[in-house]
Amino acid sequence: MALDLESLAEATSGAVGALVSTTVLYPLDTVKTKYQAENRAHDQQKYRNISDVFSEAISKGQVLSLYQGLWTKNLQSIISQFVYFYGYSFFKRLYLRESRFKSIGTTANLLIAAAAGACTVIVTQPLDTASSRMQTSDFGKSKGLWESLSEGSWRDAYDGLGISLLLVTNPSIQYTVFDQLKQRIVAGNKRSETATPQALSAFSAFVLGAVSKCIATCLTYPAIRCKVVIQSANENGKRRRRRGGVWETVSSIWKKEGIAGFFKGVEAQMLKTVLTSALLLMIKEKISKTTWVLMIALRRVLLITTATAPKIR
Repeated sequence: MALDLESLAEATSGAVGALVSTTVLYPLDTVKTKYQAENRAHDQQKYRNISDVFSEAISKGQVLSLYQGLWTKNLQSIISQFVYFYGYSFFKRLYLRESRFKSIGTTANLLIAAAAGACTVIVTQPLDTASSRMQTSDFGKSKGLWESLSEGSWRDAYDGLGISLLLVTNPSIQYTVFDQLKQRIVAGNKRSETATPQALSAFSAFVLGAVSKCIATCLTYPAIRCKVVIQSANENGKRRRRRGGVWETVSSIWKKEGIAGFFKGVEAQMLKTVLTSALLLMIKEKISKTTWVLMIALRRVLLITTATAPKIR
């Protein structure tokens, strides 16, 4: 099968957007994750709100520890976004080609996004687990990537895999909403096979990214909170020993915090994920045209090189 340049351009621009957005907003992500990971009765909680986590880092002189696990998270973000955008774009083009439809309906879009998301989760789950352990360790006590993963078995590296697979509905909902809104905005702007893909303005991409992520986060947040608790580390950075997995986690949150516990930190999650997604999609939309042009130029160079290269007999 020939190389799918449009899918490759989508994947590359998505990966670059993920790298920038993850790095810029990483301290907020660390604070949010530590706050979500605490599962105690209300009168025993160490953190009353996310500002308490910031205050702890400052009081201990560990502000730079807000970046603990950054490189692992960036590696995860690059791989996951590349795999997701490539899979999503490739499956979408394959569906249109095989079905001979001119557009994709909402149901088909959701299924395509879910398939791409499931592939991404399976590939990147160990990195997700490691980064969560690093972020939830006590400030200054975070371990490295290999040490975090080698602490237990490979099965332990896939802690929370079931919930992560369930959470593929989050980006599925997000990108379906984004894609459908984008199609309405750029409707009527057809392009030829050699033309560059239609891009949104930076402001439109930012707004659409924020709206789509808000909807997805509201619907899936209880599962997000459970996954963070399952993957979290103790204060020394070691994996917390658990029995019962998901159901034990759900029961623990219910007994200690009540139904409100399933939405603990939702405001921070909304702020972080909305800003990350909006920034990611804005960057992706702005560089996708340039990436497409570079891909076309690279293909032409390769074709010329191949054509002029001496044949070996």
